Amino acid sequence: MSSIAGLQSEALDLLKDLISRPSFSGQEDQTAQRLLYFLQEHGIEVQRKFNNIWACNRHFDPQKPTLLLNSHHDTVKVANGWQHDPFVPTIEEGKLFGLGSNDAGAPLVSLMAVFIYFFERTDLSHNLIMAATAEEESSGAKGIRSVLPELGRIDLAVVGEPTGMELAIAEKGLMVLRCRAHGRAGHAARDVGENAIFKAIPDLQWFNTFRFPEESKLLGPVKMTVTMIEAGVLHNVIPDRCDFTVDIRTTDVYGNEQVLQTIREHIQSEILETSLHLQPSAIAENHGLVKVARSLAMHTFGSPTLSDQALIQAPSVKIGPGMSERSHTADEFVYLHELRQGIEIYIQLLEKFLTKSDSV
Repeated sequence: MSSIAGLQSEALDLLKDLISRPSFSGQEDQTAQRLLYFLQEHGIEVQRKFNNIWACNRHFDPQKPTLLLNSHHDTVKVANGWQHDPFVPTIEEGKLFGLGSNDAGAPLVSLMAVFIYFFERTDLSHNLIMAATAEEESSGAKGIRSVLPELGRIDLAVVGEPTGMELAIAEKGLMVLRCRAHGRAGHAARDVGENAIFKAIPDLQWFNTFRFPEESKLLGPVKMTVTMIEAGVLHNVIPDRCDFTVDIRTTDVYGNEQVLQTIREHIQSEILETSLHLQPSAIAENHGLVKVARSLAMHTFGSPTLSDQALIQAPSVKIGPGMSERSHTADEFVYLHELRQGIEIYIQLLEKFLTKSDSV
């Protein structure tokens, strides 16, 4: 079993390597190969499908439940305003700068280190699978969705995302609606036609003001936000259609299907496109892993942001070094001490959970 200090050093080096290899969502070939080699260098047999890689612990026992360790290695595009080169890992004043350093490079390399730490152990209550997956930022079909059937039964998952090493025990789901209000074209100088923009306004106002009556204890209210709108082709033509997009964050009180049904009952615009597969997720507050986290004085919370948790059909938590508010920002960074502490806390959490006789 590798020492924690040694794994912390290796994790930092791996994170620097990942930063230096562009891995925009859907274009993660270089980082997938580097992660594969990293595990192989530790004598671990690795599987790959598309740009997803995964491995099982040495003493995998089909009679035991399985715990999935998962994080992603894709990134968003480079935001405006970077003062550092986003692909040159740079350490200044205890911070490691680079695209993907915080989201989700630090959680990913920490979980890789933790997987290696437990890889040879024979006294664990659960099997371990480490999956470093692609296309999380774009919810792509070649990401975790493509490999979950290959992994077999998953009984529990720890998803690595930057949470300040606080434990998210619930997460909002996501539904994106693309809607269209229909009008009738006409000349702007004449009193003809039906302006689709004005026909859309009551629906836009409804999305802005409607409140679902019940709120989730952990996740708060359902949140609906109109984020894009498009109408018209020329200044002198009354637009015959107005398209708009609504970002909807659902909760464990109102799932995606129920929210969609309510929307259909209240708006006149046509719903052109929606997706229902990114459901809200949660783990029971009396689950063994949550109990262990609280025994270690970890703060638990409900997360407003989405991750691959939404696609894992098993109880799951989200936790990792770094801070969510740094994600997708210019000059993204993670503190070096956050990386070191993240590995230590992951190990403390899993050591206590995986060696408890009553862990479930």
